[in-house]
Amino acid sequence: MNDQTDRRTMNEPGTPVIPMINWTGLWTLYLKEVRRFFKVQLQTIWGPALTTLLFLVIFTVALGRAGRTVMGVPFADFIAPGLIIMGMMQNAFANSSFGLLVGKVQGTIVDYLMPPLSTGELLTALTAAAVTRAILVGVAVWLAMLLWPDVHVGVRHFWALIWFGLMGAVLLTLLGLLTSVWAEKFDHAAAVTNFVIAPLSLLSGTFYSIDNLHGTFRLISHLNPFFYAISGFRYAFLGVADSPVLIGATVLLAINLGLGALCYAILRSGWKLKA
Repeated sequence: MNDQTDRRTMNEPGTPVIPMINWTGLWTLYLKEVRRFFKVQLQTIWGPALTTLLFLVIFTVALGRAGRTVMGVPFADFIAPGLIIMGMMQNAFANSSFGLLVGKVQGTIVDYLMPPLSTGELLTALTAAAVTRAILVGVAVWLAMLLWPDVHVGVRHFWALIWFGLMGAVLLTLLGLLTSVWAEKFDHAAAVTNFVIAPLSLLSGTFYSIDNLHGTFRLISHLNPFFYAISGFRYAFLGVADSPVLIGATVLLAINLGLGALCYAILRSGWKLKA
């Protein structure tokens, strides 16, 4: 009799089957997203890594001759960390801005909405997958730079490497998720990439020190969140930065917390996701 009562209680409508975190579902969605970009790794990992290395070759050949230095270090050593984190951030955005959008375009968005996953679990899985791609791209570029002549990318501050690498990747991941929800076709996502992400990346101090800028342009650079990620990540390798490292770390954390809360609220509301 007790067994029958317990069985009826468990089957009553409204009784939570997964009362806590759905670790199995979260892990499954994470693996799905990772396998999606890993199946085309030539395009999602090795292609971006090669493009980043080409930037290094072009700029060091064009501007790094005659012993040019920036902030007291050789020019090649100065731009190498910025190129690594820039590649990571751009690919984090590319990954997160594609998942939900392709689901809406192809009519498979139900695969994200119907599983027994909470909003937090959905957000966590998508973010973790995009950050994973960013890390793989960063590691691929870093390993290639280790073998590149006259470029030194030894790590001095591992805490800064981890913190700013993760904060930069999460920042672009959350922006990508917002883009993926807002966009209704691939042209919309491409417009954000071309007119927002690319300019912010290139004008973030990757190829120059903002100390050489006029006061107004220096102020504008400090308003660019990409600048803090690149400056802090460069500090991990060189021990020098364009701005106070702790301030940059705090700014990125605050921005990511705000974007994370916004993403959570939008995903929870189902805006542009649920008919």
